[in-house]
Amino acid sequence: MSEVPQAPESLEEERGTSLRAAISREMVKAMKACYGKGPTKAKSYFFDDLLFVVMRGGMTPGEKTLLEAGEADAVRAFRQHFENVMAERLTGTIEQLTERKVLTYQSQVLFDPDVVIEIFVFDKAPTPEAIEETAKALLSEEDPGTVRADDPGTDPE
Repeated sequence: MSEVPQAPESLEEERGTSLRAAISREMVKAMKACYGKGPTKAKSYFFDDLLFVVMRGGMTPGEKTLLEAGEADAVRAFRQHFENVMAERLTGTIEQLTERKVLTYQSQVLFDPDVVIEIFVFDKAPTPEAIEETAKALLSEEDPGTVRADDPGTDPE
């Protein structure tokens, strides 16, 4: 299995990008590296002591085939098992990027539409800057926290 890409040593390596964009980019890279196909779009949100990463698209052809055959439970079970295996790697990446301790992590897969929601619970609330960044992004038409699969820096190599 491919190794999950390592998070940058610091946000300074992410020059000119927001923390939320860096998180979205690293999650897309991890999904591409481990599933062989990543989401087409990802967006990250901070709320109090929570981080939500919403990823759209990314079902593999095999998963789509199972869904068409009515095997949603099999796809959900596989995704949940896989996320359990990936939990330590993903939380490590998030801890490195945010410089905060992740207490727990949960993943939820939805099929119609194709959406995966990654939820991280931190030991403390984010900095006022992170809260302000999320609030401004929610009010803005242009959101630097949104990353598309073809954006530079999302390839796992």
